[in-house]
Amino acid sequence: MAPRANWKGFLRLSLVTCPVALYPATSDTEKVSFNQINRKTGHRIKYAKVDAETGEEVASEDIMKGYKIDTDTYIEVSKDELDDIALESTRTIEIDEFVPKSDIDGRYLIRPYYLVPDGKVGHDAFAVIRETIRSMDKVAIGRVVLTNREHIIALEPLEKGLMGTLLRYPYEVRNEQEYFDDIQDVKITKDMLDLAKHIVEQKSASFEPEQFEDRYEQALIDLINQKRNGLSTKAKAAPKTSGNVINLMDALKRSIASEKDGTPAAAKAKGKKPKKAAAGQREMLLPISGSGKRAAKETAKETAKEAPKKAEKPVRTAARTKKAG
Repeated sequence: MAPRANWKGFLRLSLVTCPVALYPATSDTEKVSFNQINRKTGHRIKYAKVDAETGEEVASEDIMKGYKIDTDTYIEVSKDELDDIALESTRTIEIDEFVPKSDIDGRYLIRPYYLVPDGKVGHDAFAVIRETIRSMDKVAIGRVVLTNREHIIALEPLEKGLMGTLLRYPYEVRNEQEYFDDIQDVKITKDMLDLAKHIVEQKSASFEPEQFEDRYEQALIDLINQKRNGLSTKAKAAPKTSGNVINLMDALKRSIASEKDGTPAAAKAKGKKPKKAAAGQREMLLPISGSGKRAAKETAKETAKEAPKKAEKPVRTAARTKKAG
């Protein structure tokens, strides 16, 4: 199914306008999620909205918003009052200015979107705006209204389209001095800095996101597949720690030595080829429903007894990982 646009409207640079659609660039739908269930019955937990004092359930039409100003005092705000002050979307992203990308502090970035032409018309105007931004080597700053709130959006070319990143307002970003004031000023020797730089050079590489694996997500998938196949699960042994580092210079030297020798994990990673995920593996996580539950359990037990080594493969195979620091 094609993704659904979060917003549709127009992109405008001065007198140049074109219809556009805004799509989320990221998704969490592929992550494993859980429901809460009753341990005794296996039924799903249902939450009810109740009055904190009386304990009685409250109907949706009797629930309104309130701003807390004291322990038991709230300023009530109705839906109609919120609708009156809500910003009406002009359905237009108006480009207000162009700024160097380096000027945008990373703390202001919220989430990315893809901006594309909407429909068969306006592709030429879209291309003009996109290539203008590209040729200036800057980021276009505009405003867009989403869910009644106005957001700042930064636009930059991404292949044939535009990537729009929502930005935070200044009041949403905390002052770093509140956290950094207590950090001690220490003197670092040239020898220490040289050793640290040497370690960085040994570990330097191009950023390739596909080389990194969400190890917790993979562990969840493995756990579900094991339980689905009736296999027993074992508690993982606690990792061994080397203790506190006392001599920083000695730790830097040992780090360089370990990089030269190569760790066992690194040696395995070098000779390991990425596995291809088999088609339909994702379906392995779908729940078994209806009368098939009992049969599935019996089959799983029989399979576990007869061939415990032939357990189902994980839904997503592990990707190669870079060495941990």
